[in-house]
Amino acid sequence: MKKKIEILAPARDLIGGIAAINSGADAVYIGAPQFGARSNANNSIEDVAELVKYAHLFNAQVFVVINTILYDNELETCRAMIWELYDIGVDALIIQDMAIMEMDLPPIVLHASTQANNRDADKIKFLKDAGIKRVVLARELNLHQIKTIYDHADVELEFFVTGALCVSFSGNCYMSVANGERSANRGSCAQNCRLPYNLIDGNGDTLIRNSHLLSIKDLDISDQIPNLIEAGIVSFKIEGRLKDVAYVKNNVSYLRQKLDSYLEGPGSEKYTKASSGKCTYTFDSALNRTFNRGYTDYFVNERHSSIGSWESPKSKGQYIGKLIRTVGGAYEIENGELLNNGDGLCFINENNEADGIYVNKAENGKVYPNVLKEVKDGTFIYRNNDAAFIKIVEREDSAVRKLSTTLLLTETETGFQLIATDEDGNVSTVNLEHPKEQTKTGESIEENIKTQLAKTGFTPYTADKITIMFSQNWFLPISKINEMRRTVYDQLTEIRLANYVREEHQLVKTSHPYPETKLDFMYNVSNKTARKFYERHGVTEIEKAFELQWDPGKSRVMTTKYCIKYELKKCPIHQKDIVGVKVKEPLVLKQGELEYKLKFNCKPCEMEIWEKDAEFEIEEDHFH
Repeated sequence: MKKKIEILAPARDLIGGIAAINSGADAVYIGAPQFGARSNANNSIEDVAELVKYAHLFNAQVFVVINTILYDNELETCRAMIWELYDIGVDALIIQDMAIMEMDLPPIVLHASTQANNRDADKIKFLKDAGIKRVVLARELNLHQIKTIYDHADVELEFFVTGALCVSFSGNCYMSVANGERSANRGSCAQNCRLPYNLIDGNGDTLIRNSHLLSIKDLDISDQIPNLIEAGIVSFKIEGRLKDVAYVKNNVSYLRQKLDSYLEGPGSEKYTKASSGKCTYTFDSALNRTFNRGYTDYFVNERHSSIGSWESPKSKGQYIGKLIRTVGGAYEIENGELLNNGDGLCFINENNEADGIYVNKAENGKVYPNVLKEVKDGTFIYRNNDAAFIKIVEREDSAVRKLSTTLLLTETETGFQLIATDEDGNVSTVNLEHPKEQTKTGESIEENIKTQLAKTGFTPYTADKITIMFSQNWFLPISKINEMRRTVYDQLTEIRLANYVREEHQLVKTSHPYPETKLDFMYNVSNKTARKFYERHGVTEIEKAFELQWDPGKSRVMTTKYCIKYELKKCPIHQKDIVGVKVKEPLVLKQGELEYKLKFNCKPCEMEIWEKDAEFEIEEDHFH
């Protein structure tokens, strides 16, 4: 059997979820009423139920995100909510907290969220053996590591393909909670990584002023899809449960077309798409035409280029061209004819900050802004709000998904029969009791009948082949033909939903050993039930989650693969030929009252961020 490969799209709400499916998503992930890692993207059970019904019509799946850490007093609410989600037909849950593995659950499939920090083959194998069906891998992994995990753990693997990147290892960022008690692990990240900082060296000298030193570009590894499939990835996930519908439709349609060309071409022997239907679009998708901070392939092909987006944490958009000159209240810009009234433009000003203008009028290659700002000739101009494009994409009919059917109209003893068969082999039959009369002219009206039957309009179907088998040239009124067509398709929808098979999995408690016996705060154990889970699997020492015990002023608040030394071209390993004068450590990030120390662990190639009163030894560079 061919392996199914899926595109997994974010749904902020019901409307976003339907738009994602219409644009070609094989599955969507959505927040429930609570316990999702985006607290302002929660949805009612009724809305999730509605989305499930719509998705299942196309054999697409709905995953619900319950990926925060839970406190003892929340466990029962969470368990009851899981039963409700199971009852409305949800396909799987994406979880972080191991307490869920201890609950009395319905036979619902469980996926381990990237918040569970999935980057180690032994731990991923442990999760699989504990009953987890799919693991959402850490974004920091490269192709070789993914392949190793797949060979070792033999579990379904999901990987992010486009969207914003967390600078920290997911689930291991405590900056937000340490600065104001808003926990990222509880769904309310304050995004401290997107703030501007000063960088100060060990001599107290300021190396960089007011720059977004922890803000990184967005991810785009769409050109790696074939390699990732070969390495074992079955689901390609788009980040963005807080993004708008235009972003979702643009990303999904772009990836749908990219994946299809692989599945219908080089991958057609071994792989197939994971859901039904075919999409048509009225727009040409391009990732850089909706929200983006510029793109990086992160570490999928190892560490080889800068990934910081220091000027601004906002959307940079699509590169248009250089500013040629400013003349009489207008800018002349290379490729300025691409711009439209209402566009938003972005550029980096002389203070190295992102700045923007709004296009009141664009004509003859000249751009008249709402406010004429001083911009140096030669400055790179980006468009971060593409007004005309967004207007087209936002239209409901800009992405339409249809299921292919064939229709057969035949006669019976007492009238006529219409049979619709869809692309998945579902069959709907309608009989019409009707007297058989020849047409007045004695000529066939077959073509007229076919024209009526082909009018599938706003249904999710197309009639791609219509056959009429009559023994004589029978007459049928248009109203009757239309009625049969409507009924046969309404029935087909009911049949498709009835025939949808949801995969189920009843969790069985295990006691195989966890790869570690001691867990520090980064395992995010925040309730007695999760503690019980780990203890049953042989763990003897368990620190409480950061949220329950941190020591203000002295804690490690982030661990990341991103490295400021590397961005400064001062990495003693990867850039030893160009380092020149070494930086004096400890390096410090300062933002108003906030101050952090940076620690560089060169062996695993990681950077840690510590609060200002922390004490640690600075590693000497032993790598020359």
